[in-house]
Amino acid sequence: MMIEGFTALYIFMLAGFVGYEVISRVPVILHTPLMSGSNFVHGIVVVGAMVALGQAQTALEQIIGFVGVALAAGNAVGGYVVTERMLEMFKSSKE
Repeated sequence: MMIEGFTALYIFMLAGFVGYEVISRVPVILHTPLMSGSNFVHGIVVVGAMVALGQAQTALEQIIGFVGVALAAGNAVGGYVVTERMLEMFKSSKE
């Protein structure tokens, strides 16, 4: 069963609004620990995109699914890179 039309658009808009509200209220001191936790969520997004791609039947659905998997994977990798760079700032330099 697929979600169609305005229902899918409504869910997308609601998720975007809630995500913005949650992230905008995070204090700066908690940003690095939350980035590590959000990297876990990005992994779940990759799995969800792969499942959606596996269910694709038409060429258009397969293209959209592939783009979704590529963007989700890039998001997950980028999150780990950014977290690593942020953690490097807290290491002491012993030269």
